[in-house]
Amino acid sequence: MVLVLDFGSQYTQLIARKIRELGVFSEIVPYDFSLARIKKKAPGAIVLSGGPQSVYEEGASLISADIFRLDIPVLGICYGLQLMAHLLGGKVAPSQRKEYGFASLEVIQRGGLLRGVRNRSQVWMSHGDKVGTLPPGFITSGVTANCDSAVVENREEALFGVQFHPEVIHTKQGKKVLSNFLFDLSGFQQDWTIESFIESKINEIRDQVGVKKVVCGLSGGVDSLVTSLLVHRAVGDNLHCIFVNNGLLRKGQYHELMASLRTKFSLNVIGVDASEIFLKRLQRVTSPERKRKIIGTVFIEIFEREAKKLGAVEFLAQGTIYPDVIESNPVKGPSSSIKSHHNVGGLPKGLKFKLVEPLRELFKDEVRALGKELGVDPDFIRQHPFPGPGLAVRVVGEVTDERLRIAREADAILLEEIQKECLYDQLWQAFAILLPVRSVGVMGDRRTYQRVVVIRLVQSVDGMTADWFPADSRLLSRISNRIVNEIDGINRVLYDITSKPPGTIEWE
Repeated sequence: MVLVLDFGSQYTQLIARKIRELGVFSEIVPYDFSLARIKKKAPGAIVLSGGPQSVYEEGASLISADIFRLDIPVLGICYGLQLMAHLLGGKVAPSQRKEYGFASLEVIQRGGLLRGVRNRSQVWMSHGDKVGTLPPGFITSGVTANCDSAVVENREEALFGVQFHPEVIHTKQGKKVLSNFLFDLSGFQQDWTIESFIESKINEIRDQVGVKKVVCGLSGGVDSLVTSLLVHRAVGDNLHCIFVNNGLLRKGQYHELMASLRTKFSLNVIGVDASEIFLKRLQRVTSPERKRKIIGTVFIEIFEREAKKLGAVEFLAQGTIYPDVIESNPVKGPSSSIKSHHNVGGLPKGLKFKLVEPLRELFKDEVRALGKELGVDPDFIRQHPFPGPGLAVRVVGEVTDERLRIAREADAILLEEIQKECLYDQLWQAFAILLPVRSVGVMGDRRTYQRVVVIRLVQSVDGMTADWFPADSRLLSRISNRIVNEIDGINRVLYDITSKPPGTIEWE
């Protein structure tokens, strides 16, 4: 595998994804991951990510230069390149002309990283520093107008660096650069596939669980269903699925999914209606972090209660995926925690179960590919992500029956119109958010003072970055008219045109 050391770049996840797309498994670890732990993981190569700091400033994220003496190929990207140069005797200084955005790469040496890369191809730059003096043994193989160290290499020591970002789509031949590093310079084979993942993960689950019982919490989404199918292949009838109605689901979702789960899949599913419990615990709670933690705690309490009825149950299977882990935990070098997902940061400290999380290493599109391989219906796989805390994080502020009613009805209207327009498959997510504010309006010649709904339509590949969808004004008009006319208590509809970053896809 490839170990990606994260120094806080907004693109770190893209590095791991692009490597996996090339058929090689990759894993992100914090930049201060110790040499001993790196050796234990035994990677075939290491990538040093970009980052927001300067290597020469006080408090910069640094590592031991011994990492370059492990006889493992290393690729430094942006800050990673500068760090490599800094630690190996080169010099890094502020650039007289900073580079943010597109640049043209002039190829000086065609071997190594740039084999087969077209001259003057477009690359994406994002830096204010540059390598002024190369370390001993390095050569320059690519330059741009403002950077004479855009690509540097020490082929004898298998150390390579690029100032641009090969992982982003704006670098036209970035995948070729990564491919050269992985296959020509590091000797990898393309052996990371969903089929190989299934085989290894089933064996891993069997080793972890043995013949003991497992409960799996089903949310009605793709992640938890794929988790249950994978665990079922490993432990068979020792798996007991629990589908909890937390009162925060979409319109009609609980009863429809209960019927589907029991008829389409050979799973033992226990249905639990706990909507009153969740809503009672959420009374007067406005903080999104507290909402997530409360919901996570109540889920666990219900799982523990139901597990007692089954006898001795040691394991809880969850549909945690890689973006959940990344966004919940500040484990990525200097990067910050974004939000606590209910199944990660929201778990209680005294958890009585041992966790089984077979999807923890996968991105959303990889989970969908896995679901297809496990025989899940395409219509189910292609459904939009729905947050584990459900509508609780789409009702900004306190969650009440009345506010949930409005959010649920608005969500149903929005999805109906999106599907009529044949846009559903073009979107990553489409949903409505209820704001904790009121606005003045006029209905039937009378003044109104009612609630505000925001419509959010986004496109994405993996949920780590996203763009707002430029919806047709006629579609937005229909959605707005229906929401205002059909839902009591709404007199204003807004459209969210924020990408991720700087925003997140969900509002809370």
